[in-house]
Amino acid sequence: MNVVVKKLADLHEPAKNVRRHTVKQLAEYVRSVEMFGQIKPLVVAEDGEILAGNGLYLALKQMGRETADCYVMAGLTSAQRKKVMLADNRVFELGITDTAIFDEIIRELDGDVDVPGWDADLLEMLNASVSDTNDAVESYGVYDPTDVEAANNRDRVDHTAPPAQPAPSPAAPADAAVQEQRYIICPKCGERICL
Repeated sequence: MNVVVKKLADLHEPAKNVRRHTVKQLAEYVRSVEMFGQIKPLVVAEDGEILAGNGLYLALKQMGRETADCYVMAGLTSAQRKKVMLADNRVFELGITDTAIFDEIIRELDGDVDVPGWDADLLEMLNASVSDTNDAVESYGVYDPTDVEAANNRDRVDHTAPPAQPAPSPAAPADAAVQEQRYIICPKCGERICL
């Protein structure tokens, strides 16, 4: 495989690309390039059309890079170009993760789980001991009473005052009872939780 350096300005995305690149994916591409450099070439046709690696191309542009390593596939027909694009997007998806090996590698990282594309909290949890996991499960949803009180005070409703009577709506009769809404505010996310 002959890899050459090409200017990003000389490359272009295909008119039709079956893969959509999310903001999160592009951010992870950027993290990967910052951490390891460009580890695989973009696959391009001789006219600069990107056949494989559009997400990486977008990330490189976002980073302000001017060039990329490219593998140029010359002489492809229009149908062959489309097949390369479809194959690149699908073949990877057909693989299966060996979870035992995955877990082994995570343990070998010895807590250094800053890996682009992966949530560090999830990888740390996979590396946690049974005791740590049990502690996390037991403490789930348990909040410091001071934090709960502070959160409730931010948006407290005076339940001693008579409830305001809303204007009658066509969907409800004018004499419908107005129910008092009681709630707390989650100290972690700020979400209102009705009681």
